[in-house]
Amino acid sequence: MSDLVERLSAAVGPGNVLVGDAIPEEVTHDEALTAAPVVPLALVRPAATAEVAAVLRVADELRVPVTARGSGTGLSGGCVPRPDGIVVAFDRMDRILEIDTDNHVAVVQPGVTLDRLDEALRPLGLVYPVAPGENSASLGGNVATNAGGMRAIKYGVTRHQVLGIEAVLPTGEVVRCGGKFVKATTGYDLTQLVIGSEGTLALVTEATLRVYPRPAHTATALVPFASLEEVTAAVPAIVRSGVGPLVLEYVDGGGLALLAANVGLELGVDAKVQEAAAAYLVVVLEGHHEARVEEDLAALSELVGALGALDVYVLPPHSSALLLEAREKAFWVVKQMGANDIIDVVVPRASVPEYLAKVRAVGEEHGTYIAAAGHAGDGNIHLSVFQPDPEVRKQVMRAVLRAGVEMGGAISAEHGIGTEKRGYFLELEDPAKLALMRRIKAAFDPNGILNPGTLL
Repeated sequence: MSDLVERLSAAVGPGNVLVGDAIPEEVTHDEALTAAPVVPLALVRPAATAEVAAVLRVADELRVPVTARGSGTGLSGGCVPRPDGIVVAFDRMDRILEIDTDNHVAVVQPGVTLDRLDEALRPLGLVYPVAPGENSASLGGNVATNAGGMRAIKYGVTRHQVLGIEAVLPTGEVVRCGGKFVKATTGYDLTQLVIGSEGTLALVTEATLRVYPRPAHTATALVPFASLEEVTAAVPAIVRSGVGPLVLEYVDGGGLALLAANVGLELGVDAKVQEAAAAYLVVVLEGHHEARVEEDLAALSELVGALGALDVYVLPPHSSALLLEAREKAFWVVKQMGANDIIDVVVPRASVPEYLAKVRAVGEEHGTYIAAAGHAGDGNIHLSVFQPDPEVRKQVMRAVLRAGVEMGGAISAEHGIGTEKRGYFLELEDPAKLALMRRIKAAFDPNGILNPGTLL
């Protein structure tokens, strides 16, 4: 231990290696509901790529596990450390290195948060579009987990926005992949391989991100339907219509009331409509010209009316902002309510009604309440499982996840596998793919020091 601390201190400076009681409690866990906190041997806070490389060389030589940490907002246990390992925290590597307005890119270190990047881009009339629901999240964590969010229906997820990375391999070698260009057919795409690898292949120390002109005008419509089937049938019709929604979310009636109450929002929905509504769509449109947004809003209203909507409520800007804030805080609401686990399955968009029917059947079979909401536009359904019995909950989780996989979907759309979904992933995934992933892991990290126990 003393040798390890001495060598780490030489790499990053003695004041940037913490051990024992000096390690903050917050680095022992993320926001996963089921992961137990773990105190690591040491917390290391590098300030530059060269320091990260020096730390990894020491860890690789001594076979010490390494867990990278950003803001700790993950929901899968992906940054919970090992008791015999070290945490590499990127809070000191938090500089926006460049905003290139000609090439529409931002170059950032991993500790930069979404909030800070947005503050820097807003005065320039630019926006980074990924919004995973927690703006204190770091860009490094977003890259590691391929974060998604409500805007994915229009802009895609993190991997669609990352043009290049600088990354440190476990050997301490530094590689640069991609750059300020949008296409290349030059060997394997290592950038995309590292994105979403949950810190198991390399530690990203710099990311080159796409940024976009920031639309000046938005409009938000809250659309109630009498049945879930009508809601899910409306989604592909809205996507086909050409209005290009920025956000297309599904929330059941009871869930919407809870979310609104959490932020003190009065939606102004007629009492009779509230009573009749089984579920709602939240649709946000955006554009550079106000008249075009108004035209699209009128077209949307006419379309959903023909599809059976009980009404269309166009929300004023303040209410719209509060509603989106409420949707982003959905995790905290279900956590306060006592949810025992959360799932972020994705299925083909057209299969959402069938999938939710199977989820209801699983819940009824096992006496388990499963609340649903999600990114309806891209088939990503968030399920909150209320089942305190761990054995019954495991059966419920396995059945719900298996149903999604069998319908052509995936276990996780945006939270990642981490440690908490690993067992289901290894059970339900194609063995040939798992074997290939293990070979890739071994090629990057032959000594297995990077985030062991996560994913594989």
